[in-house]
Amino acid sequence: MRIGSAVDGRSLSLDPAYSSLLGAEFNAVTTENAMKWRNLEPLPGVYAWPGADQLIEFAERHGQAVYGHTLVWHSDVPTWVSPDWPAERLRTELRDHVTEVVSRYRGRVWAWDVVNEVLDEDGSLRETLFLRKLGRRYIADAFRWAHAADPGARLFINDYGIEGRTRKADALLKLVKELRREGVPVDGVGFQSHIAWDQPPRDLTGNLRRFADVGVSVAITELDVRVELPTTPEKLERQAAVYRQVLRSCLTVPACVSFTVWGFTDARSWIPGYHRGYGAACLFDGNLAPKPAHQALIDELGRHAGTDRASPTTN
Repeated sequence: MRIGSAVDGRSLSLDPAYSSLLGAEFNAVTTENAMKWRNLEPLPGVYAWPGADQLIEFAERHGQAVYGHTLVWHSDVPTWVSPDWPAERLRTELRDHVTEVVSRYRGRVWAWDVVNEVLDEDGSLRETLFLRKLGRRYIADAFRWAHAADPGARLFINDYGIEGRTRKADALLKLVKELRREGVPVDGVGFQSHIAWDQPPRDLTGNLRRFADVGVSVAITELDVRVELPTTPEKLERQAAVYRQVLRSCLTVPACVSFTVWGFTDARSWIPGYHRGYGAACLFDGNLAPKPAHQALIDELGRHAGTDRASPTTN
């Protein structure tokens, strides 16, 4: 079971306490921003590899698996990519990007978020530059390009708001079935799981299972549990219960192959900047002290390990 965290590149470079805790607590890491297209290729054909290379090398020194994030996302298109380009030029640039990045890290990244957030809340395909210019085909193309560049990597489609049986989750399930029937190498579905402390997901276990029944892996890819500020001991205990619930769901479903928190310290969390009035979303506080959620995950892992020892036939 991979237990991972997204990684803030600046902290990894400049904060020894941060990097020490990252290396000790997790057996997997995800690049929070360093592998996104806008950051990797700020100018046409000019790649800025140091941030991504740094994380890969850190992971290899610490025996950690690397989850690549993300190859195609409408929110991180470089500014030099023009909406006025003809479709074939955009397709060529996207193909070259996917191929270049996956090829560089072939054999060193176990899984990729190939396409990210392709659906709107109502389950329709999100209106993006890629959809307007290339049509639905761009999703299948991205998976095929990534597979050609590294046949050994596991390829995921990743989205938010799909933890329960929502219209969006139903639409994603339908999309995954269609892609696989077409022979597209979709290996897994990533559940981002940005959750509020007082709104735990409903029937996450059952939802993970129905995706697994399609024949794909599932993964918790970006878990955080934001708390309405100011925090109180009661709120942090309820937060811990949500973290435990999500991990338990993942451990219950054999096809759930990875559990990743979206940053492990409140000092580097994205939540306060995007959810006004909320924060304290991570396992460690701003001083890197563990919170109740941290102990809840340890307890749940221990409980699951004990169940496995008692039941040799458990998957």
